[in-house]
Amino acid sequence: MRIVIAEDSALLREGLVQILGKFGHDVVTAVDNAPALLAAVRDHTPHLAVIDIRLPPGFKDEGIQAAVTLRQEHPDLAVLMLSQYLEADYAAELLETGEAGAGYLLKDRIGDVLDFLDSVRRVAAGETVIDPEIVRRLLGRRRGRSSTLALTPRETEVLALMAEGRSNAAIARDLTVTQAAVAKHIGNIFDKLGLHASGTDHRRVLAVLAYLKQ
Repeated sequence: MRIVIAEDSALLREGLVQILGKFGHDVVTAVDNAPALLAAVRDHTPHLAVIDIRLPPGFKDEGIQAAVTLRQEHPDLAVLMLSQYLEADYAAELLETGEAGAGYLLKDRIGDVLDFLDSVRRVAAGETVIDPEIVRRLLGRRRGRSSTLALTPRETEVLALMAEGRSNAAIARDLTVTQAAVAKHIGNIFDKLGLHASGTDHRRVLAVLAYLKQ
């Protein structure tokens, strides 16, 4: 697939180019700032953009704002955000725009090349991928604030996989249960958390993230 990279660290940027190229992807360009990213996507119409959340000139949220702009202009563009920080608000902001796949990974995840490439594949295929570490920390924070959270251990496992963007089929494979069992667990989770079920993966993930951030 055609990929555009926006990463201000020259070392990491070159590493991403090499990894993706080695596994058959065409990195059409790699830039180090948000304006160059916007121009690159408009010029090359890639399938996927891999973007650092914090880019020059301000190193605040330039990357995520560029991603939101690109998904508004190019709804079919899949976006995979990279960050050193656990900031769930950024994940939610990204998912609220566009129809294509979206992901938010911590940069440490790139160290596991096969795991990173799997995330690239899933996002390009239209899935939602949220870093498992973000989900684990949000779950731990939520449990610590509420002693009345009545989820069973199995429902908690399903909730974590839902928040990562896993489909019912993927959750069933991971937990070695039937899809019917997964659907029942999800129904129980929505009931217990007061969430409305949705027909789209993005909305389902957003609902879970919204709950976990409370």
